[in-house]
Amino acid sequence: MTDPLAPGDDGSTPLDEEEKEELVPSHVALRSEMNEAEQANILEAQEWAYARKRNVLDEKFLKELHKRMYGRVWRWAGAYRTTAKNIGNVDAFSIPGELRTVLDDCRYWIEQETFSHDEIAARFHHRLVFIHCYPNGNGRHARLAADLLLTAMGQKPFTWGRASLTNPGDTRARYVAALKAADAHDYGPLLAFVRS
Repeated sequence: MTDPLAPGDDGSTPLDEEEKEELVPSHVALRSEMNEAEQANILEAQEWAYARKRNVLDEKFLKELHKRMYGRVWRWAGAYRTTAKNIGNVDAFSIPGELRTVLDDCRYWIEQETFSHDEIAARFHHRLVFIHCYPNGNGRHARLAADLLLTAMGQKPFTWGRASLTNPGDTRARYVAALKAADAHDYGPLLAFVRS
């Protein structure tokens, strides 16, 4: 798949044949149309997710959340990726085990009050992005999952830089830099970003 955030992509870029094969709506031909369809699907998923208390630290829930976020747009929604990606830092066959480790770690951090609520949610978010469970939509999925975790802990969701992170720009660049710092175990930039 091509990078939907590639420099110079103004939304009028046609989808490639591989992408079209995996699309659910047959009328979508341009990246801008795909983005609109995804955004509408994500809004529905947010309503569903916040409608009642959810066990965010459950593998089945996280898969269902992804499916609800993208299921009206992509056939692969809710299914773990099976190929290597230039973003994911975990081999595809290791995804289930790595995800279980993250969920166990997060439960431990909450029970033992290892970190602040914000740091627990930021670390959870980072680890989900790091694993890159799905073919696409991992950042948006991980942001919603982190916000749901915060809500479950009685906290307010993150502000995520107060701008769209799906569009190229300064806010997204700061977000990506913060994630890269977290890859090196420096969570300071991410903690600053999520509440900015």
